Amino acid sequence: MTIALGPDWLDPTVLLNGLGPYMLIGLCLIIFAECGLLVGFFLPGDSLLFTAGLFVAAGTIDTPLWLVCVLLTICAFVGNVVGYYIGQKAGPALFSKPESKIFKKEYVDKTQEFFDKYGARAIVLARFVPIVRTFITAMAGVGKMDPKKYFTYSAIGGVAWAAGLTILGYFLGQVSVIKNNLEITLLAIVFLSIVPIIIEVIKARKEKKTLVEAEADDITQVMQAQVHHDDATQVIPRVER
Repeated sequence: MTIALGPDWLDPTVLLNGLGPYMLIGLCLIIFAECGLLVGFFLPGDSLLFTAGLFVAAGTIDTPLWLVCVLLTICAFVGNVVGYYIGQKAGPALFSKPESKIFKKEYVDKTQEFFDKYGARAIVLARFVPIVRTFITAMAGVGKMDPKKYFTYSAIGGVAWAAGLTILGYFLGQVSVIKNNLEITLLAIVFLSIVPIIIEVIKARKEKKTLVEAEADDITQVMQAQVHHDDATQVIPRVER
């Protein structure tokens, strides 16, 4: 259907239509794979969830919206749990092979940098970042992140991502302009899905700038104090004779 969104078999409408009567089951398995199985990093999760909402609105998926959202959220959460334990048990061995074509070191480095920068929040934010959302679950397991904290943030991220994008697709899918310009809409959804990351980057840069300015002020004050001190030591008291 569109070159912009990749090959036809990764087009969300083609992918869902190809599942036929097993559309919802296949969708749940895809979301689970993208969130929990390391080989699912290439799957179009964001646009797929939005398109699922469109299909529910059009009746192509005849399951109630609330049930679709619940099922997808559960699959996203369970996927993260599975990914965590995969990372905990097999992660070090998988990611230590430099010749691997699937588990590339660049994916790991990108995910690790993201995780180090945002900490626990990364589990929520990563839901909206392709590739990162797949590998960050394993990285949390490799790093032995506190399971309680990890599962809590995974649940929050699962609701925001799986249910949120599906609901968005459902309501926007009833707008004729959106329905008739699906390609542009899906591209816009992909862009909007990374808005939280853009906000975090801007926020981090402002915080860094503020920290640098504060350090500069401290250095200036120290230098000024030193200058005053040096001036004082250069004053030679007059000796009366």
